[in-house]
Amino acid sequence: MAKLKLGPLADDKPVKVTVELPAGLHRDLIAYAEILGWESGRTADPVRLIAPMLERFIATDRGFAKARKSKEPLKSSG
Repeated sequence: MAKLKLGPLADDKPVKVTVELPAGLHRDLIAYAEILGWESGRTADPVRLIAPMLERFIATDRGFAKARKSKEPLKSSG
């Protein structure tokens, strides 16, 4: 079984945000939800994966954590 970065999804009160995704990213999101569903035994809604993925990304971004601690603006790598 694959080791995914996301586990079960928490039930939090959401804030509505509208976002447009490239088609390839949307397909990947659907595939990720499918694999997560196999592992958890429950159907995973691809849209509900976006927030936990962003949380995980931010939580593991060392540059962001460092800048946040020092309150310095970040230089984008992109």
